[in-house]
Amino acid sequence: MSDLSETLAAAFAEATDEEIAQTAAENIADFAEEYDEDLTSDRVTDLLADAPYDDFGRRFNWVIGELAAENEDCTDSRAFRIDGFGELAADPDIGT
Repeated sequence: MSDLSETLAAAFAEATDEEIAQTAAENIADFAEEYDEDLTSDRVTDLLADAPYDDFGRRFNWVIGELAAENEDCTDSRAFRIDGFGELAADPDIGT
């Protein structure tokens, strides 16, 4: 586990259960590894505090969307959301 994911898992645990906090922290670490190596836990927690929702899952998904919007290389942030692509999404491996 990276320092980023450890720090965020602890921060997220204050807002949700441990399993969701761990998943969310790992998703952020994966996003950072793939798109934004300079991403900090402070940036993530600041965005989370500014999110316009009450539910942690919705706030987290909003944060992922904001991070993706700031990064022109990330054209699809769904893989990093709490529930991933979701059951109604098309299979991301088809057509690649």
